[in-house]
Amino acid sequence: MSKSNIYSAKAKRIAVAVYAAVIAFLTYTCVYAFRKPFTVVNFGGTSFAGVSYPTMLIISQVIGYMLSKFYGIRLIAELKRASRWKTGLFLIMVSWLALLLLAVVPSPWGIICMAINGFSLGFMWGIVFSYVEGRKATDFIGSVMAVSFIFAGGFTRSAALWLKDILGINDYWLPFVTGAVFIIPICLFIFLLEKIPLPDKEDKEERTERLPMDVNERKKLITRFFAGILLMVISYFFLTIMRDIRDNYMVVMWKELGYGKNYQLYAGTETLISIVVLAIMALMVFVRKNLLAFKLVHIIIIAGFIISGVASLLFINGRLNGNWWMLLIGLGLYTAYIPFNCILFERMIALFKLKGNAGFLIYVADSFGYLGSVLIMLIKEFFSFNISWSRFYSQGVVWFALLGIICTIVSLQYFLNQHKDKSTGKWKLVPPSSLEPA
Repeated sequence: MSKSNIYSAKAKRIAVAVYAAVIAFLTYTCVYAFRKPFTVVNFGGTSFAGVSYPTMLIISQVIGYMLSKFYGIRLIAELKRASRWKTGLFLIMVSWLALLLLAVVPSPWGIICMAINGFSLGFMWGIVFSYVEGRKATDFIGSVMAVSFIFAGGFTRSAALWLKDILGINDYWLPFVTGAVFIIPICLFIFLLEKIPLPDKEDKEERTERLPMDVNERKKLITRFFAGILLMVISYFFLTIMRDIRDNYMVVMWKELGYGKNYQLYAGTETLISIVVLAIMALMVFVRKNLLAFKLVHIIIIAGFIISGVASLLFINGRLNGNWWMLLIGLGLYTAYIPFNCILFERMIALFKLKGNAGFLIYVADSFGYLGSVLIMLIKEFFSFNISWSRFYSQGVVWFALLGIICTIVSLQYFLNQHKDKSTGKWKLVPPSSLEPA
């Protein structure tokens, strides 16, 4: 191949990666417009059985989201290319309809609406990620997409508050109206996802071809790496609890810390975190060796746990103000959290040459992660802990960070041992046609 053709091929590959990253990011940012805006209002301050209505809605949505993750283990693993866009559009419309019902049904029956909303939206990450996994540039594309976790939460909340201030929309209708603003953009972006070229020969050689997995293939993969996957799930269990509570109760904690009236702070803080985390994750695209990348991802996760734990210790001891604490804890959590959603399992499949897709493993981890989030919320609300969310959260992060560090270190050692053959010191990689040890 001539130099001009080589440069042309590289330019095309870069263009595809940038296009896929931007479209995936914008698509999932729009998803948050149907998921988070209801958390910025208090629904008239109503409460039932001693629990505020907003808290009931948050818990019910997270329960729906958790259930979708368990069902998504099968749905995302078996997802076929031809049906992806239809499934995505259908789920978005269902989630939007649930917000309409939230506006019209009497309290507290809106909890059913938010459970439906959460269940519908819980599949969207796996659907969108299926368009970008299994590529040489997946680390970059997935990182850009995953940064929407951080940016979109603050952006869509700020957008909702802006609509409330400008149009004077009441609390019950605000989530639906915010979704209405984003309904045309998300339909457009799902259409543009379909235009992303499929992984080429070089992608498949370096990262393996990604295929739907039936129940037997899923069982084989879990059995083959059970101990390592269990350790990963435990680490992610702690991360999801910390990340999800911060995300759902961000407005409450900002108010407790004295920054409640500055709603632009939500978007500003999350945008800064997004930029820093993206810069860290995007560098992984330059690490071509899957084994080295797999090691580095574990180190990044450990570093994220350390940042979160240390920041919380300083905050508890009065050596860090609330603004810096929210910033640093967000930075640490997302530094550790995002690799699970776009790099860790992607590189694991490429390293061991497994037949399957990263979406399956992501949903295995996600399902138990959100189970933990639901349990912590229920414990906090129904066991009469007389403690603010910011205090409860800061103390919990210290312990979860410590446990997460331990699990991640042991996980890395487990997979390094699996990569070695007892006699030669090297692991003979599993062929794509089988999940059994070679």
